[in-house]
Amino acid sequence: MATSSKIVSLEQIKALVGAAQSAGKSVVLCHGCFDIVHPGHVRHLQHAAKLGDHLLVTISGDSIVDKGTGRPLIPQELRAENLAALDCVDWVVVNSQPTATGLLGLIQPDVFVKGREYEHNRDPRFQEEREVVDSYGGRVVFSSGDVVFSSTALINVLEQSTDPVHLRLRQLIDQQRIDPDSISRLLESFQGKRVVVVGETIIDTYVMCDRPAMASEGPIMTLRPIEYRSFDGGAAIVAKHLAAMGAKPTLITALPNSPEAEALRQRLTAAGVDTQWIEQPGKIIQKQRFNVGSTKVMKLDLGEPITLDATGQSTLLAMAEAAAEQSEAVIITDFGQGLFSAASMTELCLLLRLCTDFLAGDVSGRRSNLLSMKQMDLICPSELEMREALHDYDEGMTAVVWRLLHQTESKSAIITLGSEGLIAFKRTAGASASIDDWKTRLAAEHIPALVAHAIDPLGCGDALLAAATLTRIVGGDLTLAATVGAIAASAQSQQLGNAVIGTVDLRKGIRRLCEAQLTYSTQPQAEVVSLPRDQLHLAHS
Repeated sequence: MATSSKIVSLEQIKALVGAAQSAGKSVVLCHGCFDIVHPGHVRHLQHAAKLGDHLLVTISGDSIVDKGTGRPLIPQELRAENLAALDCVDWVVVNSQPTATGLLGLIQPDVFVKGREYEHNRDPRFQEEREVVDSYGGRVVFSSGDVVFSSTALINVLEQSTDPVHLRLRQLIDQQRIDPDSISRLLESFQGKRVVVVGETIIDTYVMCDRPAMASEGPIMTLRPIEYRSFDGGAAIVAKHLAAMGAKPTLITALPNSPEAEALRQRLTAAGVDTQWIEQPGKIIQKQRFNVGSTKVMKLDLGEPITLDATGQSTLLAMAEAAAEQSEAVIITDFGQGLFSAASMTELCLLLRLCTDFLAGDVSGRRSNLLSMKQMDLICPSELEMREALHDYDEGMTAVVWRLLHQTESKSAIITLGSEGLIAFKRTAGASASIDDWKTRLAAEHIPALVAHAIDPLGCGDALLAAATLTRIVGGDLTLAATVGAIAASAQSQQLGNAVIGTVDLRKGIRRLCEAQLTYSTQPQAEVVSLPRDQLHLAHS
């Protein structure tokens, strides 16, 4: 009999059992969860099949399995398929009731088989089942018990032997009470939040090239462009992420008076970004990356750095202040392209500190001004950017982060570590200003990487910054913000160029995170696949 035809509904099985018994055939029933079908289960079912003409197996539905967090591991559809694939099994039914009592009274099998461990068991649920079978003249038989396994014990052993990455992810899920429903409510709360983004706008262009060759005139690599792909980058992509996540962002930047800049403004408007700008001479700064496949072989920075005179700086400050007064948060992004000097960055931060509830920032490039960001609620540099800013390459991470928070007078930081994930740091309650207090005054939470290999790390930090900021301003704590930010970064890392990351990507990411122990699909011919460690890493820029 085909596997699919063995899986039947409650109405169908009543008719099938009735027809079999009318024809003088006996029906045997086994009931259980059958989350992992192990040798003990197989022996139990084979023994039961020998006690009658037809073997019916009923399984507990997902909604009524009460065996702890994350159980059942296998959804009811696939558990039913597993059992139906056994030759000794004739029919499989999913039971939506807590025990087999109701089914026994409805179907009235000739034999009800339980495991040997129930022979002297006084469990009231089993006693009820036994009374029902006795009431219509059926028999209760216990299996041979020659091979005994416990699915729960096996699963516990597997979880205890899980590698540290899986264990840490499970801790995060439990600690933060993360599940698709709670994250959906979180994402819904992003809607309409007003966030100002201040920073340089960049065009990131990917020059896709044919296979490189060696030039005939010397040891020079020759590249032949075959395709150009351009993406809005810098502060513009942070604003577009925010809009795609449901917020109402305002971008304050510098742009030239050119058709290219006008086209950019139209794209931002179409994406839901309100753009305000001061005029800069020249062209929009462009960064060209020459790729062979997904491998970057060369980068060119095109365009002159932005140079603002005193009037331009004052105008920028006034625009940012006016927008911040109408917002829930401000994000400052410094890509080292000249929009900010060290002095103007500090002035901007201190000014905005007075008129917004949440101030976040990030930097990129060696000419950025990380240490000039002051009184931030959240800063999100990479470890290398932080160490370069402090000229400290030798001290332990926690000590360096404390110095960063101390010098910037900031409350918290999310430090990205490339393939090792990220660490969220915050000052603990009562932390003093003493530089020596880092040993006891700084709390840290590590978020493991979520994907094995980054197709392109460009823009991971921008996606993280947008998602983490929104999470914080709607009431999420730093660890949850770092986790949601890591999910956004993982989605970004799997695409070439600055793709826009929105709520759909975050929902998919959180489902993947919650199903990290086991992933499955209910599509026909689907496979059950255990996720190995190398599929659970996230690269951050």
